[in-house]
Order: sequence, then C-alpha cells, then structure tokens
Amino acid sequence: MPTSNLKSGLLAAVLVLTSYAAVAQAPPPVRIRGSIESVDGNTLGIKTREGSDVKVRMTDNAAVFAVVKTSLSEIKEGSYIGVTAMPEPDGTQKAIAVHIFPENQRGAAEGFRPWDARANSTMTNATVAQTVKGTDGQNILVKYKDGEKKVVVPPGTPIVTFVASDKSEIKPGAKLIIFGAMKKDDGTLEANRVNVGRDGITPPM
Repeated sequence: MPTSNLKSGLLAAVLVLTSYAAVAQAPPPVRIRGSIESVDGNTLGIKTREGSDVKVRMTDNAAVFAVVKTSLSEIKEGSYIGVTAMPEPDGTQKAIAVHIFPENQRGAAEGFRPWDARANSTMTNATVAQTVKGTDGQNILVKYKDGEKKVVVPPGTPIVTFVASDKSEIKPGAKLIIFGAMKKDDGTLEANRVNVGRDGITPPM
C-alpha cells in the first residue's frame, strides 16, 4: 500500500475512534424533580426530591410548560399519552400518573422503559388504541412502535397535561420536573425545557 494511502487510512481510523470515544464519554441527561428555591436570571436554584441543592441554567430559548390538572375523560382513542406505572404480575401496567401530550408533541420519547418515579416503576409513551371502563378503573390499551401495553388507571390517579407557557411560571416554591438537563464540561447543568406545576401541583410523572 502506498505510504500516502496508509497514512490516510490510519488518520481515518484515529478520527473514527476519537469520535466513538467522545460519544462514549458524553454524560447522560439528568432528570431532576424538586422545588424552585431561587431564580437568578436564567439560573434556577432547586431543592431536589432527594434533598440535595442543585443549580440549573435555562438556555436563552428554553421552553417552559405548565403542568396542569385535567380529567380522565380527556383520554380518548388516538390520544398520545405518557403512563407512569407499576408493573402487575399479569403483565398489565397499573398507572400511578398519566400525562396527556399536546398534539404537537405526539411521538415524544415513544416506547416503554424503566422509570424512577418509584422503585421498579415504568414509563410508557404511546397512542391510546382503546379505552373502556373496568371493575378496577379505566382499562386502556396503548400502542407504540415496538409493541403495546394494557394499562389500568385506578380512580383518583393524577391526570395532567402540558400547556405551553413562559418564564412567569418560574418562581420560588413552584414544583418542577426537568426530563433532560445536560451536564456541561464545567460541571454545570443546563436545560432547554422546564415543566412547572401550576397552582401548587407537583408534576406526578
């Protein structure tokens, strides 16, 4: 092999390995639940659910959504929802909270995955295929690209939705959830979306 080709091949290999290393070292997004303790410009002081104090900088164009109460009757066939649940022995998911996505967020984080609302809890983001009243609550069949889940929503389960809002929601005492804060190279946390409970609501998901 000519020397120039060998050097080019080695350089390409080094670049590929470097890019893989960069991806491998990228810290995963951080999920934050807690109360806003302070607001200093775009920087939020948050007391987390676990009791620690963190600071999160909102990006200049950060989206702010209010988390507001809604009713079970708003969950219809075709709705795109997120179900926070506990798995039952028969394979169904027993909801501990449901959030209804606005239409423009259809498809967000679609699928079934472990969740951290409680130990062993799950999250299913999917489209409602069927909903019928059952003896233990509302029975909902949801479908996502890789499968489907049967969900039971017991009476009294918190049902919420997201309403696009602005930074007027960001105030001390408000409860929030940030699904994906990113840790920057200097160790600070940055968020491009913040979900804030309106009227004293604690986001239940």
